[in-house]
Amino acid sequence: MRTSTRTLLAAALVLGVAAGPALGPAVAAQPAATARPARDADLAKTMAAAIAGLPRADATAALVRVGGTAGTWRGSSGVRDLESGAPADPAARFRSGSVTKVFTAATVLRLVAERRIGLDRPARAYLPDLIPARYGGVTVRQLLNHTHGIPAPDFPGETVEEWYEHRFDVHTPEELVRSATAKPREFRPGTRQHYLNIGYTIAGLIVERVTGDSYERQVERRILRPLGLEDTYLPGGAAGITGPYNHGYQTMRLGDGTTGLRDVSVWGTSDAWAAGDLVSTTADLERFTRALFAGRVVRGPLLEEMFTLPEVTDLETGAPAAYSVGLSMKRLGGREVWGKTGGRWGYNAAIGSTRDGSRTLVYSVNSTDAKGQDTNPTALRVMVAAYGLPD
Repeated sequence: MRTSTRTLLAAALVLGVAAGPALGPAVAAQPAATARPARDADLAKTMAAAIAGLPRADATAALVRVGGTAGTWRGSSGVRDLESGAPADPAARFRSGSVTKVFTAATVLRLVAERRIGLDRPARAYLPDLIPARYGGVTVRQLLNHTHGIPAPDFPGETVEEWYEHRFDVHTPEELVRSATAKPREFRPGTRQHYLNIGYTIAGLIVERVTGDSYERQVERRILRPLGLEDTYLPGGAAGITGPYNHGYQTMRLGDGTTGLRDVSVWGTSDAWAAGDLVSTTADLERFTRALFAGRVVRGPLLEEMFTLPEVTDLETGAPAAYSVGLSMKRLGGREVWGKTGGRWGYNAAIGSTRDGSRTLVYSVNSTDAKGQDTNPTALRVMVAAYGLPD
């Protein structure tokens, strides 16, 4: 849920306007957006415009669900795959990326409620064999709100083409932690914020250490099964998506030297694990979002941890911290919107809600540059259509 004001303004200006060039002659069909009737006519109009015209250069499909007392809308646009041109499946599974962090944070907080984990205890107290003394002061809370100061681990490759060649590499969580903690810290813990995956990798290992069970089974037992999220699962690094899905594509240099789209639907996720490997649907994520904000996943003061920003500044931008335990916050349309975005190759996803649940948003956009520096234009249009411009 973190985007620049300038980018959001640019997205707002193109709402309802031609969305740019199509993908070219290879795409024969461009199905119009389909949706159920909405109680809010303006919402229906602006949201349909936000995802109309797919596939196009920035995205091949989009699935959106808006809920809450302020109006509801369900819609999809684009194609299931570029080869067939079949309409996108609105019930399809997709990679949720860093939306996984919300599930991980909620699992840790439930264990805190059981007094099996302490938010203010050092991570090293749980993983003395993995966390070296130089990071002995890093607490569990700091892992979850990105104020730990532990740098990112090393991965092979520097370009998307090189990463694609390594897409089936297997990385164990322990390997990632050792790679990261072998480096000097970025800052003294608790003094800055830097959004990285490594804190959640360590948190997943703590879940395993204190329960004697796998991270995946703990999330399933504590969140997925109680909420009936039957189309959501943690693949444990598996490269394929189980069940129906809309194919994801990435712009990159192809074997003949030209630049074009490559199907990247099959890509290993062991590099992300507890920070980003969840597979879900918009219906399941909407159910999870409603339950989370209603206090049915995490309760009382521990839920407030998810809505409390640390009083530090971002390491890279100097702006006030935007990430809490599991979530992030942006002021849009005169109100606080809390949620989490995520990106895996071929897929951008997000959940969001106002604190009172009056407007929830879940989307999956099959972005052609899902891990690029800028937020996907279609995703931005959806966010602005749902909540409005930044204050």
